Amino acid sequence: MLKQEALLRITQGVMKFQNQVFPSQREMFERLRHRQNPLALFVTCADARVVPNLFTQTDPGEIFIERNPGNMVPPYVEFVGGVTAGVEYAMLALNIPVIIVCGHTDCGVMKALLHPESAKRMPGVQKWISHGLTACERMLRKYRDAPEEEQLTRLTEYNVLEQIENLKTHPSVDMRLRKGEVEIRGWVYDIGDGSIRQANQDSGEFVPLE
Repeated sequence: MLKQEALLRITQGVMKFQNQVFPSQREMFERLRHRQNPLALFVTCADARVVPNLFTQTDPGEIFIERNPGNMVPPYVEFVGGVTAGVEYAMLALNIPVIIVCGHTDCGVMKALLHPESAKRMPGVQKWISHGLTACERMLRKYRDAPEEEQLTRLTEYNVLEQIENLKTHPSVDMRLRKGEVEIRGWVYDIGDGSIRQANQDSGEFVPLE
């Protein structure tokens, strides 16, 4: 019954889009028919609660989204497929001027990094989250005795910073950074209150986005 309910809910949403939403925005979709000109490459988590177009209030065509568990960006030398291809396409085909790496509160991947035993039946997940191990080690060096909630917060922040460093190993990103053609930002989105904290580019400290 759960499968039927899920499919029904999704199908009803499609019908509503086709009958109500699309007709009211037909002109916009016509403009998008043959081209896109995104404002930013948005690297974020696959978590269903994280909806970049919603909390950035952007329209279709304005955000090029690369999603995966834990908003990971494998270093270029560890080519893993989709992420690398997405970054390269965004940089070289679309010439996107801004990259945002966005983590979020209550992230299951960050929790799995803190408690690896929780992913013991998921070898694919274990392999994937290894891209966050450096951030976890960094957090534990400084916050090993902190309450778990604070550890999770700091790990989420450090992971964003770590993935930004990984991004810089990608030739397409490095080239455009050296030319001053792209800027990278690190965010953490709070699911519970809708706020966003941004990393200070000099200190790495996360402060409210203004």
